[in-house]
Amino acid sequence: MQITFENIYIHSHVVVENNLYKHFHFPEMLSRYDSNYIEFKTFPKLDEFKRAEGYLRDYHLRNGQKHVKFKFPVDEKIPVDLVHYLNQEEYDIGFLELYAIQPNQFPEVKDSPDIEVQIVTEHNLKAFLALQYQQDIVFGSNFANQKIELNKRIFEDPNFMQLVALYKGTPAGVVDEIISKDTAEIDNLGVDETFQKKGIGSRIQKFVMDTFEDKTVILVADGQDTPKEMYKRQNYQYLGYQYYTQKVDE
Repeated sequence: MQITFENIYIHSHVVVENNLYKHFHFPEMLSRYDSNYIEFKTFPKLDEFKRAEGYLRDYHLRNGQKHVKFKFPVDEKIPVDLVHYLNQEEYDIGFLELYAIQPNQFPEVKDSPDIEVQIVTEHNLKAFLALQYQQDIVFGSNFANQKIELNKRIFEDPNFMQLVALYKGTPAGVVDEIISKDTAEIDNLGVDETFQKKGIGSRIQKFVMDTFEDKTVILVADGQDTPKEMYKRQNYQYLGYQYYTQKVDE
């Protein structure tokens, strides 16, 4: 099976599609940039980008949203004239990287009596939500509160599995697992900074590998962040990249 960015789950709805782009909108969580954006099918000419930019900014302003975000075609660099315009307009530019692994290729992980990974149920949902809130509050209370509601909806969705890792009984790590016919996608993997470098992230991933040993495990990493180096060491295979740009109007 060929894995592409099309296999990555998006918490959003396509509200407009034309020959140039898809417009994704998620009224359930307006503050989530990764759910509210335009994705170009081909690189726009500068005047086309400016028209799309004006359209999205007006659309977002009507919904009380202060950001605009755009994704570009996979495995292609942004043209120089567009980069110049984005820099001039003080956009942030970044890129995502796609990784996949067969579960039997994941390195051995030693068991630790201090770490326990649990599937989230009614019994431990409150602890899971509390840790998620603690991680999300750095993005503002509005975002953190909306994310709690999103996590509650995910909890009810049979295509998702939420996990919480305990360190000596204290919630220390979380992840969402998005399940499809052929893949299991690791999303929203996070370990509380108090408990980092104790092997919790690896234990969570090993639980995923053991649970979905018949599927390809996939994930997207920030191309400018350090976790991608960990994934490479863990035998994940790099499959491609995608540039994006975003701007927040204060």
